[in-house]
Amino acid sequence: MEQQIYKGKLTQFHRLKIAKKEKLTKNTFSLELEIPEDLKENFQFEAGQYVSIQFQSHGKNVINDYSMTSAPYEKKIVLGIKINSVQSATSQLFENYEVGDEILVSEPGGRFTLVSKPSEFRTIVGFAAGIGITPILSHFKNILHTEPRTRLFLFLGNKSSEELVYRELLDNLASKHHNRLQIFYFYSQEKTADQFFYGRLDAKKLNLIINQILHLDDTDEESTIWDAVDEVLICGKGEMIKTLANACYHHGIPKKNIHFELFEEFNDDIYPVEKEFPLIEDVQVDFKLLGKNYQTELPDNREKILQQLLTQKFPVPYSCKSGICGSCECTLEEGEVELLENEYLTEKEEAQGKILACMSIAKSKKIKLNFDFN
Repeated sequence: MEQQIYKGKLTQFHRLKIAKKEKLTKNTFSLELEIPEDLKENFQFEAGQYVSIQFQSHGKNVINDYSMTSAPYEKKIVLGIKINSVQSATSQLFENYEVGDEILVSEPGGRFTLVSKPSEFRTIVGFAAGIGITPILSHFKNILHTEPRTRLFLFLGNKSSEELVYRELLDNLASKHHNRLQIFYFYSQEKTADQFFYGRLDAKKLNLIINQILHLDDTDEESTIWDAVDEVLICGKGEMIKTLANACYHHGIPKKNIHFELFEEFNDDIYPVEKEFPLIEDVQVDFKLLGKNYQTELPDNREKILQQLLTQKFPVPYSCKSGICGSCECTLEEGEVELLENEYLTEKEEAQGKILACMSIAKSKKIKLNFDFN
């Protein structure tokens, strides 16, 4: 076991062997990791989670997060990975590591998870773009296995059919569970026989999906399938998540039922800020990070706390600045803040004083934070 500071947190890594490596499309591949008996407990995971992998790229240590495509019941960890370019770190991971090689892997993390409800009739809709299919694939396999009454709809966007990853696996799932799973493929750079499936997944496309696919509900003549949607899962790039999350919300899905996983750094708010706050100037901020104490003053509370600390070049942990990843989670030990959006913290954690610095506006003259709560 090795410890590394990753995203401002002390993270534990274990050496695992690569059990399988498979090229999926010209720029994607999968890795299966061998979990020894004594680490089985450490590597139990929930559908939708990821691991961080540390490896050598161009002579440097690199750490990246990759989502599981395997479901928990499969008792194995399989990752889907995209090679962004020939020069990228993922290209080095593919080129330089073979079956039998050891690689440093963190224990599973992430909150892109759902509470299992095996006895309920549920409708769950997934939107994914490109390699964003990976955690949703884990979710859908898991739900089909553990929730016999849940029906699923997947809307998957890609540039072209050539870049569509896991096509065979998805088609097999849809055919095996045809009464519970429907999958629709969209292409943004390839003409389709039906114009409906051409273009990106965005607000306009969601309107069409609601009106033409999720309309008549065989189980209830009074309402539509969209009316019955219990949870929405969205995974892809920030702009797509922002567009679709807002569109789902405007079409009546409560924010707490819209879950998303970000596959890149994204600095925008997902939802627009709808509140106004009294202006407070010269806000004093004390915070503890990796055992060190820091003190600073923010000019005012017009900007969120994390963004202002980053502007002042403090080494505060972050990955998304959008309230999704949880990297900037900390404990509010003194003062008052307004937490604008929260896709990450549980009610219990909020009650314990946990906040996300990237989504918090100062509401008092002095604030004391602790990033070292673990």
